[in-house]
Amino acid sequence: MKLTTLAWSTAATVATAAAGGAATDPNSSWYLRLRKPGWQPPAIAFPVVWTALYADLAVSSAVALDSAATKDVAAGRDSTAAGTTSTNSKGNRPEVRAYQGALAANLVLNATWSWLFWRSRRPWLAAAEAALLAASSADLVRRTYRLNPPAGAALGPYAAWCGFATVLSASIARLNSGSGRR
Repeated sequence: MKLTTLAWSTAATVATAAAGGAATDPNSSWYLRLRKPGWQPPAIAFPVVWTALYADLAVSSAVALDSAATKDVAAGRDSTAAGTTSTNSKGNRPEVRAYQGALAANLVLNATWSWLFWRSRRPWLAAAEAALLAASSADLVRRTYRLNPPAGAALGPYAAWCGFATVLSASIARLNSGSGRR
């Protein structure tokens, strides 16, 4: 894995975490008044789990992107022969560009959930958006696996947690259906 690829994927995930964190307020009176399911993990679990998942996402994505570039070179498709630099070669492949687009969309969905739930106080909308995030995460695992099977397997917990977050978001929305935004 190249340091530049890891730096790019890390910067993207850190920006996502910061954007979502800017909207998150688990001590708000609105959130504290919400009814929550008894199976909701303790509050400390969320920053611990998300930190690990963001690190996993950054590393797995970097490994997948660099695996695609390595496969190109091994197959004789290094774009340096086409007059471009080797650092740009992986960005010129449709599969890699599609992966980067899927990753970017996933990160936007990831950060958006916090704004819909915490700032807009729209649990049902956040639950629907979480379902999109879970689908996007599963797709990202699939794409990662195609480029590098061990990295794809390592990213599986991210998709699983996003699925869990969808169920939790929907449960909170259901438990608080009549309460409206306050």
